[in-house]
Amino acid sequence: MILINKRMFLTFALFAFAGSAAVAQTAAPQTTNPAPIQNRKTDQQDRIANGVQDGQLTPAESKNLETKEAGINHEERNMRSQDDGHLTTADRTRINNQQNRLSNRIYTDKHNAAATHYGPGEVGQRERSQQDRIAQGVKSGQLTPGETSRLERQQQSINREKNGMRAANGGKLTAGDKAALNRRQNRASGNVYAKKHNRRS
Repeated sequence: MILINKRMFLTFALFAFAGSAAVAQTAAPQTTNPAPIQNRKTDQQDRIANGVQDGQLTPAESKNLETKEAGINHEERNMRSQDDGHLTTADRTRINNQQNRLSNRIYTDKHNAAATHYGPGEVGQRERSQQDRIAQGVKSGQLTPGETSRLERQQQSINREKNGMRAANGGKLTAGDKAALNRRQNRASGNVYAKKHNRRS
């Protein structure tokens, strides 16, 4: 009877040890904390949004910055997909180095000679309004870096068209020019709204 109890005890102990080891192996990868990476991304987006809002970043500059941010996010997703949703230490180091380079680029673009200068009248007011709406969407997280890049590319295109119109008419905009720019901004406004309220937000 004592021998049987010893065997039962040893069997139970062996199963208990194996079970706890399995739990430990399952739980170990979940100790990784994504908060520092997410905090870094949020900080970068806030800096870009502030630059857009105060005119330190032109649509072309913010488009390029958000394209880079979208690329980093895409690479992070690929890294996670290869490791059951987790990031290795090497992955985190790589992402942090990329964010360091982006941080330097943000600083450089915000402190160079290029800046957004809104013209007078309705055209300038419309440009400022669109940039404010985009900046707000970036800060709130309603706009992803990829969406912001596409919206700023559209604003960049409108600005190029406006500059071409001015160059063709001695630096001024005709009534027809203003009407054409307003129609383009109407379409851009619809795009801003759609991207801020889509299911990806």
